[in-house]
Amino acid sequence: MLEEPGTGRELSFAEFAELGSQFAHMLVEHGVRPGDRVAVQAPKRWETLVLYVASLQAGAVFLPLNTGYRRDEITYFLEDATPRMIVCGDSVEQELQPIARKIGASLLTLNADGTGSLSGAFADRPRWFSSVARAPDDLAALLYTSGTTGRSKGAMLTHDNLLSNARVLTDMWRISANDTLIHALPIFHTHGLFVAMNTSLIAGARVNFMAGFNLDAIVSALPESTLMMGVPTFYTRLLGDDRLNRSLV
Repeated sequence: MLEEPGTGRELSFAEFAELGSQFAHMLVEHGVRPGDRVAVQAPKRWETLVLYVASLQAGAVFLPLNTGYRRDEITYFLEDATPRMIVCGDSVEQELQPIARKIGASLLTLNADGTGSLSGAFADRPRWFSSVARAPDDLAALLYTSGTTGRSKGAMLTHDNLLSNARVLTDMWRISANDTLIHALPIFHTHGLFVAMNTSLIAGARVNFMAGFNLDAIVSALPESTLMMGVPTFYTRLLGDDRLNRSLV
C-alpha cells in the first residue's frame, strides 16, 4: 500500500491499520480526548501519515502545520488552536516547549531520519483500537488559511467534508486498487494529505511515498506508475527534462 523509496520500507494496508491503532492508543494515553487538536509540524514520513489516521480514530482534530513556519507564526497557530498534543522536530523542540507548557499540551518529536521521542511512544501498544464514534458534522481537521488578507484563520473541515470530497474525486478520476500513485507533495496541506492520500486509501491504491520532489526519482518511477499529483512547479520541471517523452509515460 505504502512504499518509501530509498528506505526499503513497505507498509501493507493491514500494517498501516495496526500502526494507526497503536498511535491512537498513544494519543489517548497522552490525554487526547475527542475534539482535542493534534498539531503536527514534522517531516514527511509514514509516522506523520499514521498520526493523521490515528487522530481521526481517537476522535481528535488533526492540525498539519507547514515545516517552514517561523517561530512567531507557529506560536500564533498553537496558541489559537490550543492542541492537546504537539509533534515537531528536535530542532524546534526547545522553542516549542514553553508554548506547550502554557497551553497544557504534550510534546513529542519526530525527525526526518525517524528518530525522536515519538518512535518509542507507540511501541508495545495494542494493535487494535475501537474508533471513537463521530458524526458527519463533527470536526476532523483544521487547516489555517494563508493570511494574505488578514490574520490566518483555522478552516474547519468535518468528517463528511473529507469523506465526500474523497469519494467524489475517486469516482471522477476513476482511481482503483490497480493504480500506483507518485506522491511527492507535502502532507501539511489539503492536496497532499486530503486529496492524494484520502483517495488512495478509499480506492486501495499503491502509494509511492516520496519525501519530496526529486526529478530523477519521479522520472524513474513514471513507467511503473499510473497517477501523479503535483503543483505547477512539478510539471514545469518535468516538461523541461528531455527524458519526459511519450514512451516514458
